[in-house]
Amino acid sequence: MHERFKLNPLCIAHYPMYKGISKLVGMNVMNAANSPEEEFKAYLEMHAKYDFFFIHIKYTDSFGEDGNFEEKVKVIEEVDKALPIIMEKMPNVLCITGDHSTPTALKGHSWHHVPVLIHSDFCGADEASRFTENECNKGGLGTFESKYLINYLLANARKLKKFGA
Repeated sequence: MHERFKLNPLCIAHYPMYKGISKLVGMNVMNAANSPEEEFKAYLEMHAKYDFFFIHIKYTDSFGEDGNFEEKVKVIEEVDKALPIIMEKMPNVLCITGDHSTPTALKGHSWHHVPVLIHSDFCGADEASRFTENECNKGGLGTFESKYLINYLLANARKLKKFGA
């Protein structure tokens, strides 16, 4: 990632698969505790040493696969409650998304769109006022393939010389 994107990245994750993938793409990896709050505190500890962070929260997916709506909601609320920890060091770009949709009603991964939130000084405002699948339909990013997400993040971090053609 350093050669291709000029980033010094760190993965903070609990689940082994995400740590392995992160290593494969050139990220350093930090073992994380099992809670969003602890993962976000790890970000605070490491923010001065790295300029790009991938923080993975596993349990929204696990509880979706189990069909456990109440526990999935609790994890999302834990993330929401812990976000001010990350904002203490105000990252240049903050992105919140998922790698796939896991509706509890289906008890598995699905074909549904995944909401993406990007916050930076260079993001424009849009009509979305909440972070939900339906509300994101009002968002300014529209629908795009996830392989293009890194371009949006790098552009908002002002790390691209040019965006688009």
